[in-house]
Amino acid sequence: MKYVCDVCGWVYDEAEGYLEGGILPGTKWEDVPEDFECPLCSVGKDMFSEE
Repeated sequence: MKYVCDVCGWVYDEAEGYLEGGILPGTKWEDVPEDFECPLCSVGKDMFSEE
């Protein structure tokens, strides 16, 4: 699954993870820490939608 930031369009891809943020490839969105912020615009997880 992929999740898109509603504000800036940055995409979190579960298959790729987000290594710069310490999130390993294969990490499901629900397992991403609740305090995760978009790396481009700093909004929280609640501002992301399924692609």
